[in-house]
Amino acid sequence: MGMSASQARFLSLTARKNNVEFEGQQINQQRTTLSNESASYYSELCNMEVPTPPSIDDYTKVSYTFNDGAMTNTLISLLPKSGTNNEYVVNYVEEWQDDYAIVPAASSLVEKTGSTYSIGSCKLREAGVAPANIADDEYYESLSASQRTALLQNEAYLLKMVQEKTGDSGKFYIRYIKNTTNGNYEPYLYALSELQQTQKYNNKNLASIPCYSLGSTTQTREVLHKEATVEKDSSGRYVAITINLGTDDQGNKIERTYALTTTTTTDEEAYNDAMNEYNYKQHEYDHKIQEINSKLEIVQQQDKQLELKLKQLDTEENAISTEMDAVKKVISKNVESSFKTFNA
Repeated sequence: MGMSASQARFLSLTARKNNVEFEGQQINQQRTTLSNESASYYSELCNMEVPTPPSIDDYTKVSYTFNDGAMTNTLISLLPKSGTNNEYVVNYVEEWQDDYAIVPAASSLVEKTGSTYSIGSCKLREAGVAPANIADDEYYESLSASQRTALLQNEAYLLKMVQEKTGDSGKFYIRYIKNTTNGNYEPYLYALSELQQTQKYNNKNLASIPCYSLGSTTQTREVLHKEATVEKDSSGRYVAITINLGTDDQGNKIERTYALTTTTTTDEEAYNDAMNEYNYKQHEYDHKIQEINSKLEIVQQQDKQLELKLKQLDTEENAISTEMDAVKKVISKNVESSFKTFNA
């Protein structure tokens, strides 16, 4: 190979080597970008909050009750008194069945004729007021004079009860229906304010009017800030409570001890709702993990391809460097030969 050809070859190899080095730099930059992207995905994985399944214990409540005659009492709170041993301030709810209470009854179809209201053949009359025509009220007519007086007094009491129940302080009309089971006549009351609503009546002067009767209902009342002491079993649960009910006429403390019944209840609906929410979050979490892993796999494949290409460039660069060394030797020999010729 002549001098000119060797120099041309050397320049060509130098250009190729520079190009290979430039490609290698670009690949390293791409791999750095992929590394940063991969680190971002791993950071996202580490910062993800793993869903925690709900515990049934969080939706389970232990309540304590004690009976006092017909009343069932449920403890609301038991607060230790400061500076005392085994003394508490107790709050509880009394619950009892009231068998003489005003309760809603089924609506009745009432016929309006002027200022008279009837249900079938029975005319309604104002509660607590004797009928103008005794024959209009079959039940009232069947009573003795003393019984009628007692009935009207009882109706006055019923009127007060239904007014308190409904918040309607106006007049109420009444009728009595015989209970076929026990043979007693039972009162049914209708608010005059409802009976007078003309828009309720159809073209036959009939309207469905709500009414009230006597029935059984559960009543509750809070009892607050009572002093008490309690007894516990070996597991730490309360088994008895002694409540200070005040003092008698002589100033003596009145205390009463009750056995406590432990009841454990679980809010199944709330627990199921929490479990459904957990399952939803777990599904989202698994889907996100799968999505990030898929992205990481793509990044890893791209990095492997770049790594393989970089190795190929390294091999090519080594080959070019070897060939450049050989060309350098040829050029050096040509230069040496030329100088010897001129010296001769």
